[in-house]
Amino acid sequence: MQIQNAPSRHAASPQQARSRGIRRATLVAICTNATLTVCQVIVGLFANAFSLVADAAHTLSDLVTDLMVLIAGQRSAHPADLNHPYGHGRIETVTTMVLGVVLAAVGIGFLWSSGLRLQAIDELPELHPAALVMALLTILAKEGLFRYTLAAGRRLKAPMLEANAWHARSDAASSLVVAAGIGGSLAGYPFLEPLAAAVVGFLILHMGVKLALKSVRELIDTGLPAEELQRLRRTIEDTPGVIGLHDMRTRRMADRVLCDAHVQVDPRLTVSEGHRISDAVYLRVRDAHPEVQDVLVHIDPEDDADLQVVPPGPIPERSEVLEVVRALLGPAAPRPQRVQIHYLGERLEVEIMIPASLDTEQLDAFGQRRQAWLKAHPHYRAIRLFYNGAP
Repeated sequence: MQIQNAPSRHAASPQQARSRGIRRATLVAICTNATLTVCQVIVGLFANAFSLVADAAHTLSDLVTDLMVLIAGQRSAHPADLNHPYGHGRIETVTTMVLGVVLAAVGIGFLWSSGLRLQAIDELPELHPAALVMALLTILAKEGLFRYTLAAGRRLKAPMLEANAWHARSDAASSLVVAAGIGGSLAGYPFLEPLAAAVVGFLILHMGVKLALKSVRELIDTGLPAEELQRLRRTIEDTPGVIGLHDMRTRRMADRVLCDAHVQVDPRLTVSEGHRISDAVYLRVRDAHPEVQDVLVHIDPEDDADLQVVPPGPIPERSEVLEVVRALLGPAAPRPQRVQIHYLGERLEVEIMIPASLDTEQLDAFGQRRQAWLKAHPHYRAIRLFYNGAP
């Protein structure tokens, strides 16, 4: 007899696995940036290349942002709690926004620096060729780190990692600027550095603004694009039992999507059947759209956006309706087994189930009282009487 191993109770959830992936990619970036910072400072001081030392300071700033990503990645994987019932995914969003602002600031810095250098081309210092070698090695390391981190960010659907990857690309661009400046100085063309800095600065500024705006849109609960909304709508509308869909809303939280929708069903279904349809909608959406983390389904008996004209006065509650039913049936009629009230179009339809049929006199009296009541009370659209003919 074969005994299968039971699944481990400590098996990692998808969120925990994702968090470990973010942590692994960020630790690689931290180690790379720490090594580059030390090497750039040593070679820069040796080769009298102050631009390389400045680039080391920029690399050091990457270490700070890498630590921010590491902490945010761990925090965002924490499960929902009382204070954060939707989880901690917005930590990633805020971190992405901060990194976007940092990128924009770096881009502005490059633009400003290039303008100053264009005004003082003749004052660029003579540099040792070792500085150019270090700058080229830095470019290769940073470009490799960019590609590795960007691939990890897309695989894990972590915009925060993607933002950090582009930050690594910006640092590679700054190293490219340094290499161009050093090479230009060695070759006698010092104007190449400020021109390259201006181009790279604009690209970095554009990417930083793009990432920051994307995070802001998420923080203000911007919905999904029209194409994704249409796919989601088709999934819900194709669920058996659903006859209409309205007031569907979506919003993003890091790599996940939250959705709530008003689903219209037959108004005379039982509560349990309506709940079953709600569960079916939830399961179909989660199966067809893995990015949707949660679906809040509100069951409606009608389209709330297309109500009839509301009669004046408040709508009667169930206790009031039961008193009306007893009065319409009369004292000689049997006690109702069940009274169902359908609130449709801000009006009432009442269905009365009694254990045995009324005689002709009782039915005539009930019919007269019912007609008089319906004319005098416009809230009531219909009152129907049924009897249980089987034991």
